[in-house]
Amino acid sequence: MLCLLRFRKILLCDKMYYFFFFLVFLLTIFRLSFPKESSYSLTNSSFIGVVERIQKTEHGVTLHLKNKERVLAFSNQNLKNISLGDTIKVKGKFLLPTKNTIPGLFSYREYLKHQNIFYQISMTSWKKVKKNRSLRFWIRNQLYSYFEEDPYLCTLLLGDKTYLSSSVKKSYQENGISHLFAISGMHITLLASILTKLFQKLLFREETIFWIISFFFLVYFYILGFSPSLFRGILFYFFFSWNRIYYFYIPKSYLFFLVLSISVLWNPNVIYDIGFWYSYTISGFLLLTSSLLKGNYFTSLWKVSVLSFLSSLPITLYSFSTINLCSLFYNVLFVPMVSIIIFPLSLITSLWIPLLPFFQFLCQIMEKASLFFSSLSFGKISFYQFPIWVYGFYFLLFFLFLWKRKKVFIFLYFFLLFFHLLYPKLFFTSSVMALDVEQGDSILIRFSHKNILIDTGGNFLNQSLVEERHIPFFYKQGIYKIHYLILSHGDYDHMGEAINLVNNFKVEKVIFNCGEYNELEKDLIKVLDKKKIKYYSCISKLDNLYFLNTKEYDNENDNSNIIYTELNGYQFLFMGDASITTEKEIMSKYNLPDIDVLKVGHHGSRTSSSISFINEINPKYSIISVGKNNRYGHPNKVVLDNLKDSKIYRTDENGSIMFKINNNKLQ
Repeated sequence: MLCLLRFRKILLCDKMYYFFFFLVFLLTIFRLSFPKESSYSLTNSSFIGVVERIQKTEHGVTLHLKNKERVLAFSNQNLKNISLGDTIKVKGKFLLPTKNTIPGLFSYREYLKHQNIFYQISMTSWKKVKKNRSLRFWIRNQLYSYFEEDPYLCTLLLGDKTYLSSSVKKSYQENGISHLFAISGMHITLLASILTKLFQKLLFREETIFWIISFFFLVYFYILGFSPSLFRGILFYFFFSWNRIYYFYIPKSYLFFLVLSISVLWNPNVIYDIGFWYSYTISGFLLLTSSLLKGNYFTSLWKVSVLSFLSSLPITLYSFSTINLCSLFYNVLFVPMVSIIIFPLSLITSLWIPLLPFFQFLCQIMEKASLFFSSLSFGKISFYQFPIWVYGFYFLLFFLFLWKRKKVFIFLYFFLLFFHLLYPKLFFTSSVMALDVEQGDSILIRFSHKNILIDTGGNFLNQSLVEERHIPFFYKQGIYKIHYLILSHGDYDHMGEAINLVNNFKVEKVIFNCGEYNELEKDLIKVLDKKKIKYYSCISKLDNLYFLNTKEYDNENDNSNIIYTELNGYQFLFMGDASITTEKEIMSKYNLPDIDVLKVGHHGSRTSSSISFINEINPKYSIISVGKNNRYGHPNKVVLDNLKDSKIYRTDENGSIMFKINNNKLQ
């Protein structure tokens, strides 16, 4: 008893927790200062590893393989007779994961690097070296085989969202409820509550119940593969339950710092995980305000929803640059639906499969509701992306408000939010940006508080450029609509994503080139008519944009819209895919000045950018929008030689290219 009292006295020492947290903080900085490096290179062509995860998508299969390090091996074919735990040898091409070439967007390469994954392998063949002999993987294989009939059983019980459709997952994220479908603290708490009530019915002692459930969670954690969110949830359950059962009376704030420190000590790379920041930020503020959250279930739920929204708002703004005000109400609707109905029913269904049709029916209702809400534009607001320290100031103001209970801090919080929203309008900068859309064109022009997009690029490797690149970038620039979508011409690599853009983002007007509409353009016009969006073709002037090519040719490239504009005294010329034929026509018709920035015609093809035309316009800077290792061999060496007197920027080498005009200076 005396030893227990001494141990309790030590555990109640607040300095110990702060010292431990500070020690972990320093150790984390040290560990992250020496990142792991791969023992492989791009010259490797084979890899032998254990299959840790099989990720199926609409476009093929990705295998998570582990040996001395992890790699991702992907194939566009359906790989059969491979199970978790099998050791296989794959042959193929080693590739670096893609990185963001548009500023501020998600970098898949950095994301994988923080999981110590450095390479992907495009598989050409594979061979099983050894069958699975691991009990852990055998159990996981059985569970996947058992739950494969329903994606929500896999999601809620195995933590695998692979089987959910991308549109549904996107709707959950946009509605601010995606946290309900990741195994985390909420699921651990619910599962622990259900198991506790079950064992209480069987007249087990509280201490016995605690140790049985703790052992169950450790086995669960081991089987599912050491998920950081599951680890956090189990740590919270263990320490908070242990503190209550053994009457240590350790303040919850101390336990919070203890769980946080252990999580980072176990895996320092977890600090790069957005789920980590959401979880600990919301949990910390809920602990700080636990006395204010009392009331009946729905009153308490509303308070928690508001507090969670405001406390995590800086993370959302920094990561996504857009918020959905309606997520406050969506959480009040979906949290009870998932926690009271869907999740408990998933446990019952896993034990009694005849309930599966009813469970699926309820999940379909939930899906349709989420898809409907995400289709609504009401409540969605985009914000300009500030430096990271600004978001820290949000946290400080909200913390001071909850700590000091003074309204001035929440007033400053919302004042900062309002200023943040208006910043792009108050400090507008004219700019021209060539977005990296691989082998295609997409140019964003901003002037006089208007946003003009010339071309959208085309769908690349089954990815929506609009959803993956354009819209996230627009949000981070505080852009909420495109005033004019100008399509240089009807080729897929220039307008292939136009329908996606119109369906997913606000577009006021669309401008087509001269000539007859092709099938792509006709398909777009059907959508424009349905949405009542105005469109025009073969125009000569739009604000201060001048369309130089109004003559009709017998091919799409020469019919390209060629656009000249002057921004703050600087001359810009955008050539679309126009050929030398069109260049001659323009030189004979117009007396063009020297051009400061030229968007080179036809991705640097030899059919464009003749030496006579380049000498006529004498560009200071030249932009070539082109894909890496493209099959056309663009840009052509002759064109590069013709442009030798200008500074050349290429999207395949430089990524996205932005020209800003600050204080009448081109940067």
